Amino acid sequence: MGADQLFQISSTLAMIAWLLLVIFHKTLWISKLLIGTILTALSLLYFYLIVKNFGGLQPDSFSTLDGVATLFTNREALLAGWVHYLAFDLLTGIFIVTNGRKNGMGIGWLLPCLLCCFMLGPVGLLLYLLLRWIYTKNYWVDVE
Repeated sequence: MGADQLFQISSTLAMIAWLLLVIFHKTLWISKLLIGTILTALSLLYFYLIVKNFGGLQPDSFSTLDGVATLFTNREALLAGWVHYLAFDLLTGIFIVTNGRKNGMGIGWLLPCLLCCFMLGPVGLLLYLLLRWIYTKNYWVDVE
């Protein structure tokens, strides 16, 4: 399967996961389902792409911006980076829903955070942390 096809499949899976996360945000099983299926599939794809392209990695590839830019001239390495974003943004969205539910926050509070997280990753997390702080009057996140 080519990089373009894997890009389409991974992006579609991520979109399905985000839709399920928004629709079923109140349920306790959605996080387990998404982590056990789509997040695992994205992680396996990432692992496959990294192992397949490991030979192109130089020891100093990650030590400079130019080194990282060179890595991403390879389409499969670029795809691996994209899948990395998809997986970690989804994991962050799952955290937002799970922690928000634990704190009694409704979808009205969570939806802007999820939309930002879907499009801008850390900005969505930052928005969630701010809104959760306003909602709970407690800055510190309880992750237990």
